[in-house]
Amino acid sequence: MIKKSVVQILLDKKYIDEQQALALTQACDEKSPNFFKCSREFGISEQYLAQALAEKFECPYVTDITEAMTNPEVIAQIPLKFLREQVIMPITLGTSGTVTLVSANPFKFQPLDELSLLLKVPMDIAVAQPSVIIEAINKFYPYESSKEVIEGLEEEKEFSPNLDFAAINEEDILGMASEAPIIKLVNHILYQGVKQGASDIHIEPFEKELRVRYRIDGILYPSIVPPKRAQAAIISRIKIMGNMNIAEKRHPQGGRIQIKIAEKAIDIRVSVLPTVYGERVVMRLLDKAKTFKQLEELGLSDRDYRVLIQSIEQPNGIILVTGPTGSGKTSTLYAILNRLNNSDVNIITVEDPVEYQMAGIGQVQVQDKIGLTFAAALREILRQDPDIVMIGETRDQETAQIAIQASLTGHLVLTTLHTNSSAASITRLIDMGIEPFLIASSVVGIMAQRLVRRLCPACKNTYKPTTEVLKRIGISEHEAREITFYNPVGCKECLQTGYSGRLPLFEIMTMSHSIARLTIERSDTQLIQDAALKEGMTLLIHDGIQKIKKGLTTIEEVLSVATNQEGLE
Repeated sequence: MIKKSVVQILLDKKYIDEQQALALTQACDEKSPNFFKCSREFGISEQYLAQALAEKFECPYVTDITEAMTNPEVIAQIPLKFLREQVIMPITLGTSGTVTLVSANPFKFQPLDELSLLLKVPMDIAVAQPSVIIEAINKFYPYESSKEVIEGLEEEKEFSPNLDFAAINEEDILGMASEAPIIKLVNHILYQGVKQGASDIHIEPFEKELRVRYRIDGILYPSIVPPKRAQAAIISRIKIMGNMNIAEKRHPQGGRIQIKIAEKAIDIRVSVLPTVYGERVVMRLLDKAKTFKQLEELGLSDRDYRVLIQSIEQPNGIILVTGPTGSGKTSTLYAILNRLNNSDVNIITVEDPVEYQMAGIGQVQVQDKIGLTFAAALREILRQDPDIVMIGETRDQETAQIAIQASLTGHLVLTTLHTNSSAASITRLIDMGIEPFLIASSVVGIMAQRLVRRLCPACKNTYKPTTEVLKRIGISEHEAREITFYNPVGCKECLQTGYSGRLPLFEIMTMSHSIARLTIERSDTQLIQDAALKEGMTLLIHDGIQKIKKGLTTIEEVLSVATNQEGLE
């Protein structure tokens, strides 16, 4: 019996019509390396093609490759580059323990035969989509552990800080397994940072040791401790990657590294600072593939969401997002921009750096070295006929003055400010030298925010907080009886921290008539806040209490970023 062709199977399953089948058959043979490319050009999805190939070869179709299916000892015998180029991966299906080679194209017999000879075991065949296989390779390929990297480093007799290290390129660092020990160590530090979801990597020299720490969900966690004697070589490697001067060790330096880790493009901002025991390095990791959230996904209360929508729908004015560094202000601004972004408005941003790529808007990168500051860029942007302008940060009076003038001349301006609360933003602008009447007539709304760690849903545990803790947060014992409180435990899913990710707390104030009057009168922050509370504003700590009631975070987390302010007694 003659087996059906892949095209015939696709036709029988109604994945393609007869016209597509004829055209695809005429375009190329199913055994041709170009068959996959031709299939994509004819609009056939990876999934449909993989299902047809599985039926053709009478083998399993794998929709997902889990950790339970993988054997690190087997995978480690195969070069990473080979797996990626051939889009194949050995897995275990069922309970028999037999090695199954999952492939995107079973017509390619040679790599399948080569792996069978290499592993010296008979293998079954399965089919999966190329994207499923590549994702599994990146996720489960056994990269060297910290202990193995350090042991390899200890075997080196001497390190020269002036070694001619190879310049970094777009090569995926996971494939650089044969590099020099120092290069492998730096790659390992970067890889572990990305794998653990770190926002920053700290390399800190002390008198007798060199320490590496990762900032994960806002908290610094210690990691590996490389040999002190390798310090100069490690710093030099990072400087070369960031196009910095390796001979200059007296002045602070900054640089940028662009690399790939598991085929994920990562942009790294590097800061090098001379200290008593050597140069200290902090690297901020920015995932280029990271996307911004929708406004509905930020976790705003019904009142805050309604007020924010009313504010951003104004034709002109200033909307301020305020909070300390690392409180998610830029992410909130991009969620707002995403809501406003459509074909009938012109949106331009000026940022340092451009953290997210968004289609349909013009994004300007600040470059202080050539005089392209926030203020200089903003002046030029206003000649570009914008409807909406986003300023990454209002740092000085000049930028604030131009932003206010822009809002008064018909533009909607979004920007950030460093203050502790919404009400404090008004007094901060006055302190910067902005006239109160200009603030009252230009500011539409002010949003303060903080980030708290989200409890890991896999291991969080119920408990009863003490009376003292309840008093600090402002919850009465009677109210506490109706609330289920949780505390962190720690498990494999959350790296034993008890937390997984972060969520924001919000405080949104609008420029009402009473707030405008207090602003013009140069009233203090407390009077402005009291007036806003009477009009329905929710303090940061109140929003935190709502998140505690929902079982999303802990009392300790909320108290760490918001204080028990007026109105709670």
